[in-house]
Amino acid sequence: MTVRGGRTTGPNGASPELAGLADTVLQPGFVGVEVPDWLRRRLAEGLGGVALYSRNLVDSEQTRALTAALRAENPDVVIATDEEAGDVTRLEALTGSSRPGNLALGAVNDPDLTERVAREIGLDLAEAGITLNYAPVVDVNSDLDNPVVGTRAFGADPRLVARHARAWVTGLQSAGVAACAKHFPGHGATAVDSHDDLPTVAYSAEELAATTLPPYRAAIEAGTRAVMTGHLLVPAYDPDLPATMSARILVGLLREELGFDGLIVTDGVEMPSVAERYGVTGAAVRALAAGADAICVGGERKGPGVVGFMRNAIMGAVADGTLSEERLAEAASRVRRLAAWSAERRRTAGETGPAGRPSGLAAARRALRVRGDGLPLPAAPQVIEFVSETNIAVDRATPWGVAAPLAALLPGTTALRLGSGDPVPPPLEGRPLVIVVRDAHRHAWVSDRLGALLSRRPDAIVVEMGLPGPATPGAVHITTHGATTASGQAAAELLSGRHPG
Repeated sequence: MTVRGGRTTGPNGASPELAGLADTVLQPGFVGVEVPDWLRRRLAEGLGGVALYSRNLVDSEQTRALTAALRAENPDVVIATDEEAGDVTRLEALTGSSRPGNLALGAVNDPDLTERVAREIGLDLAEAGITLNYAPVVDVNSDLDNPVVGTRAFGADPRLVARHARAWVTGLQSAGVAACAKHFPGHGATAVDSHDDLPTVAYSAEELAATTLPPYRAAIEAGTRAVMTGHLLVPAYDPDLPATMSARILVGLLREELGFDGLIVTDGVEMPSVAERYGVTGAAVRALAAGADAICVGGERKGPGVVGFMRNAIMGAVADGTLSEERLAEAASRVRRLAAWSAERRRTAGETGPAGRPSGLAAARRALRVRGDGLPLPAAPQVIEFVSETNIAVDRATPWGVAAPLAALLPGTTALRLGSGDPVPPPLEGRPLVIVVRDAHRHAWVSDRLGALLSRRPDAIVVEMGLPGPATPGAVHITTHGATTASGQAAAELLSGRHPG
């Protein structure tokens, strides 16, 4: 050890204090359902956060044991996940969400219900040991072709989205779990998924103020503890840098204009939209320098080495002046502030009161919209479900659909599940036909096969479980506003005319 300027340094010239700051701002993911040895060591050294994904979570008992093991190594660790409780769910990835998602809540348009559902989500997360929820999505879904937002948004009306953003944040945080409004300054007006490439938001500053920003203002007014950046190019504010790396957007817009003083966390810096341009470590350093406080390293980077590379890159950036130590210390202090808020909420968790009657299925029922007559079904139907591609945020293994719950209510129901390469057999004669789709307007192959089936069976019932398009084909058309388990159950009850209890 040597002493430089009154500070003790290690053999590589970096001080333990600086290494601690760099560790504090990282929120990496990992592989497995138990804490790996490398992560235990990093937590003991001061790693400030961990992001959990569905691959880490099996059931409530295992999740509680996992978060307890993480906290045993570092009691102040921020444990994060993105439990949107709609099509994107981590706690219920193996079963599908027992609640409808944002689009369904927006369709019901009852902010009290939204707050109640969010509170129930928060109580589940608090019981599981989660500190920070990367939710709600408060993007305004103003582009029907948007491949990443869709049912994750409350809707396309900025005022409606703002109402429900406020309610969702209030409900979640009443349970002692920090909310994180995303993806700032708004991912809804794009036709590119930032998991794949860098989208451009072509709105003017005036258009942004009128459309994408009101929900963030509402979330901030509701006290959201965090905001997640979007990997978005927004030329109205910065023609050169993505929002995640733009001081004009993170400081000038979010901090100064909108008045947000909480934690700014990045979307996953391993996403190609930024990693292919700057590298994972380069993206992390640039984000911190621009005003971000916590660096999310998502599910795609599986090796522990990336965390060490990122810490070293951050310390190296301080050493060469790319990143000021003051800025890094400010970021670390905001992480610690959120951790302290969470710890206090855990200590007073008993004061929050019970959740009351679960609201998920009731909300899913209220979100259903029906055009046409002819329900309930007169007999057990044939169900054909078309499996279209979803964005990477939606777990591929999460169950969805109407056939399974309908078969439980109407024994004798038969089902086919078809992908884009599967031939469509002739529908069965003498049986009601139910066709289930997901974002049909966004997938030409689904629209084509749906049209072909309806030309043969114009009496068929169509159930749209994704983002509704401009058309409502079928003799009866049911819109669920999401593909959660609760939404599928609600649709099955409507089709069968039966409620299980």
